[in-house]
Amino acid sequence: MPSEYKHLIITAVLGLSAVSSPVFAVGVTQEVEDALNFYHYGKNGAVKLDLNYRWENVDQDIGKPQTANANTARLRLGLLSPVFYGLQGYAEYEGNLAMQEDYNSTRNGNTGYSTVADPDHSELNQLWVNYTGIADTEIKGGRQRIKWDDDRFIGNVGWRQMEQTYDAVVLTHKNQQLFGLTVNAGYIGNVNTFTATTENINAPILNLNYKVGDYGNAVAYGYWLDYTEKENYEKSSQTYGFRMSNYQKPGDSLKLTDNFGVVYTAEYSNQQDYGHGQTNYEADRYNVMGGVTAYNFTVQGAMEQLGGGGLNKTFDTPLGTNHAFQGWADLFLTTPANGIRDVFGTLVGQFEGGSTVATFVYHDYHDDTSSVHYGKEYDAQVLKKFGKHYSLLAKYAFYDADKIGTDTQKIWLQGNISF
Repeated sequence: MPSEYKHLIITAVLGLSAVSSPVFAVGVTQEVEDALNFYHYGKNGAVKLDLNYRWENVDQDIGKPQTANANTARLRLGLLSPVFYGLQGYAEYEGNLAMQEDYNSTRNGNTGYSTVADPDHSELNQLWVNYTGIADTEIKGGRQRIKWDDDRFIGNVGWRQMEQTYDAVVLTHKNQQLFGLTVNAGYIGNVNTFTATTENINAPILNLNYKVGDYGNAVAYGYWLDYTEKENYEKSSQTYGFRMSNYQKPGDSLKLTDNFGVVYTAEYSNQQDYGHGQTNYEADRYNVMGGVTAYNFTVQGAMEQLGGGGLNKTFDTPLGTNHAFQGWADLFLTTPANGIRDVFGTLVGQFEGGSTVATFVYHDYHDDTSSVHYGKEYDAQVLKKFGKHYSLLAKYAFYDADKIGTDTQKIWLQGNISF
C-alpha cells in the first residue's frame, strides 16, 4: 500500500475514534474550551487554535503532468486580548507543513506535477487592533481577514490551507434606526495571498447591506482596485454592483410553510479599467439563482456569467474566494478571454440535525454568448461535524473538458479541529 494511503487511513481512524468518544467530546473538549477562553482572567481574551489536515489528489489528462498527492497540515494559533476601553488586539501565526510534497505548490519548483496551491510556509497571518468605543461601530486596522457577502469580490480564499489576508483599515457601522443597514467601508494597502506572496494595491472598498425583513438582503457595492506593481497592472479594475438575495447557507429560505420555502439571488455588476490598468475595457456580470427548500433539502438552478472581450478585457474577481464559484476543479479561477457562462444546478441535503451536509453540483460551461462549449463538471461533498469543534470532509470534482482545459479529477479528504 502506498505510504500516502497508509497515512490517510491512520489519520482518519484516529480522528473518528477521538471525536466519537463521549468522554472526549464532552469532558476534554469542554476543559480545552474553558482554558482557551481565559474564563478566570476576563471574558473577552482567548487563545484561538485551528488545525486542518488534508490529503489532495489531482489527476489530469492532456500534457501528462504527474498525478499530484499533497499531504498537508495547517496550524493557525492566535491570541485575542481582553477589551480595554473599547480597544482589542489579535495576533495569529499560520503555518502549513507539507508532509508529502509530490505536487506543484507554485513555490516549490515541482512543475512536473499538477498544481495544489498549498505551499510549505509559515507567516504572520493576522495582526490587528479594533476599536468599538463608538456606538454600533467597529474600526479595525492591521493585517486582517475580510469576508463580504458571498466572498465573490472580497474574501479570504478560505478553502486553501494558507488563507488570504489584507493589510487594511475597515469601518463597520450597523444602524439599528435604519432597520438593519450595515455600512462596510475600508482601504486595502497590501494583499497577502494564499500562495504566501504580497501584492501592493491601493483599494478603497465600499459595501452597503440593507436587510429587507424576511425577504433577504439588498447590497450595493463599489470596489476600486489599483495594483501598483507592473506585473499586476492589468488586474486593476473598478466594479459597481447591486445584489438581492435571501440565501447564503443551507437552511436559509423565505418560509412558505413550516417545511417549504424559496431561495433566490439576483445580481448585476459592471467592471471597467481603473488606475494602473493599461487596457481600456468594460464587462458585465450577471448572477441569478432560484430554488426551493423542502424539509431538509434545497434544490437550486442558477446562472453566473462573466463577460469577456479578449486579453485583459474580462470581468475578473482577483480578491474573491473563486474556488467557491464555477466549479471546485478550479479550471476557471480567472475568466477566459471570451468570458464564461456557467449554468448549474445544486442539491443540498442536511441530515442528523444538520451535523451532516451532503452537496452535489452540476456545471455546464460556455463562452458568454453560449456559442462555444468549454466543458462540464460534476462536484460532490459530504461534511460531518462533531459538535462545535471537530469535522471531517470528503470532496470530489471532475471536469469533463470540451474546448477549454483538460479532463481533471480532484479528490480531497480532510479533518479539522478548531477552538
